[in-house]
Amino acid sequence: MHALSLCLAVGWVVYALLGRRWRVEPRLEEPVDGQWGRVVAIVPARNEAMELPATLPLLFRQTYKDLHVVVVDDHSTDETAKVARQLAAQYQAQVQFHLVQPPPLPVGWMGKVWAQRTGFEEAARLGADWVWLTDADIRHEPDVLQRLLSTAQRHGRDFVSVMARLRVETAAEKLLIPAFTYFFAMLYPFHRIGDDRRADAGAAGGCMLVRRELIDGIGGLDAIRDAVIDDVALARACKSTGGRLWLGYHPGVQSTRGYGSVSAVADMVARSAYTQLGYNPLLLVGCVIGLFLVFVWPFIVLMSTEPLSRVSGLVAFLAMARTYRPLVRYLGCTAIWALTLPLAATLYLWMTMLSAWRYHRGTRTRWKGRDYRTC
Repeated sequence: MHALSLCLAVGWVVYALLGRRWRVEPRLEEPVDGQWGRVVAIVPARNEAMELPATLPLLFRQTYKDLHVVVVDDHSTDETAKVARQLAAQYQAQVQFHLVQPPPLPVGWMGKVWAQRTGFEEAARLGADWVWLTDADIRHEPDVLQRLLSTAQRHGRDFVSVMARLRVETAAEKLLIPAFTYFFAMLYPFHRIGDDRRADAGAAGGCMLVRRELIDGIGGLDAIRDAVIDDVALARACKSTGGRLWLGYHPGVQSTRGYGSVSAVADMVARSAYTQLGYNPLLLVGCVIGLFLVFVWPFIVLMSTEPLSRVSGLVAFLAMARTYRPLVRYLGCTAIWALTLPLAATLYLWMTMLSAWRYHRGTRTRWKGRDYRTC
């Protein structure tokens, strides 16, 4: 116990002093004027009539003017298409607005990727130089597109993505949502993704600006047709063919979707957690043990009767909270929530096992009312 606690304390202190993955950086560049060709935003929308009024108008109000917006009504059973048309008329955006519907979902395709493929075909018809892949629940402040293009120009990037600022209003969201972004940044280190010498690749699906020719070069979205984690799969495919990636933050890219309970967050995480592990039981065991030792054990040994272990646990716990605090504050929570990471990690450990349990029960993933079976 002494040796383990001491090693964890040293590791956390070194990570807090020298690590970069926990820092809320890089950030999108300031917008500059320029002409970068036509951009076509692709918004897959399945039963999003409630979300579109908060998000679609901001796409119409982008300061970069050579922009068309394609809403892909993915066989919605609500009034998604009607609401989208009404918003386009209300904001006098009929010229730049396009509504399409994909054919029935074929076997072997994920629903979102199939909808994006339909949008990509429309973008090609419109003569897109860039495609802006976003979601119906993401609000983009009016200068976001210009910032994305400015960042691409300044850093010589073909693929610029932003991790959306997720909603944190309920207690469950404050406990679990900052941890979601924190763990994402640990799995996909933003600075390494932007390093062309490294193979690391990743993206955040709520905001991805990609050169159309780069997607053409990987064979279109057919290359990721069955990807559960479609944003990361697209980034990997693009980087493998020489695409230059950038992944960072910007507070003007915000999610409007809420996950008001622990069970709602669990459903969201369980959708892809076991996929991230390649459906490998050994990796699952390693992940569970790793989460427990790195994030939970320091808190447990705080209650030890052995002074050295207790001190080591305290040092590790405080260093851990130090690395978590910047993201907690960035997402709008008070700093005290930085002390809850061990509890959040415990719940994520359970969600990962839930994802594996569902997979072995026959459900590969669930998305928008569709179950994708494992056989």
